[in-house]
Amino acid sequence: MRSAPRGATRSLPLILVASVLVVAMACGQGGEVTEPERSAVERGRTLYQANCATCHGVAGEGQPNWQSRREDGSLPAPPHDATGHTWHHSDDQLLDIIRRGGQVVYGGPGFQSGMPAWDDRLTEEEIEAVLEYIKTLWGDEERAYQAELSSE
Repeated sequence: MRSAPRGATRSLPLILVASVLVVAMACGQGGEVTEPERSAVERGRTLYQANCATCHGVAGEGQPNWQSRREDGSLPAPPHDATGHTWHHSDDQLLDIIRRGGQVVYGGPGFQSGMPAWDDRLTEEEIEAVLEYIKTLWGDEERAYQAELSSE
């Protein structure tokens, strides 16, 4: 029996989780995924791949050694999947970081961020769609935790 190509089995669970999440996000409307919900996540995925994946990874895996400062004091781009810390922030915080950039939001003495501001390149609707897509990279526990933060 022939085995799957190396790496193929790693991406399959992510694809399945993302698909299940899109359906799960629509529950409460008779369990059907509405076109606006499907469109927002798909649009977010497309925007993420075009604008965010270069630093944060195609599957949201982040850059190697993302918790270790570089010589300039900045941190590599963190993962947006469940292994990172994105889900530790509320929607308002995440949207603010995307809009204004890490340096503006968290800047202080000695803080360096490579996260650029996107509010001059993406519309508010596009920024929100990117965040909706990022949420598909998290597990159920991370989504529940982050939803609590966002509802406070």
